[in-house]
Amino acid sequence: MFPTPAPVRRHWQRSKRTAEALTPVRRFLPTNQIRDAVMTRRGLKWGVPAMLLAAPYLLAIKILTDFVAQAGPGWGWLHLVVLLCAYNTCKMFWLGPISLIHLARARLHEHAEHRKAARAAQVEHEPVPVMAGAAS
Repeated sequence: MFPTPAPVRRHWQRSKRTAEALTPVRRFLPTNQIRDAVMTRRGLKWGVPAMLLAAPYLLAIKILTDFVAQAGPGWGWLHLVVLLCAYNTCKMFWLGPISLIHLARARLHEHAEHRKAARAAQVEHEPVPVMAGAAS
């Protein structure tokens, strides 16, 4: 495994602290709940189907931008909702590939542990060589 550069590691830690600080508000953030559910070992297989949730966000972006373009500048504040939908679209879109990477890593780790356990069990059951008869 290759080492993680220090700036990426710092950014990751900062985002983890931010997520922990927002824990009371997470029930209002459905995409974060989906991400949390998918990033468990049991939920990793649902990452690619979760990517399909990007489609409703793309539809919302299209509808809102068309509405703002027709309604005029008084409705410009809806661009903030468009930005939120775009952020959630990106989050759902990247959830699939990242969950596949995590799933492959977990399966490799599980396979290695299984192999190690099988080797340990095989070593325990091997007969110990003993000197026979008068050969001492």
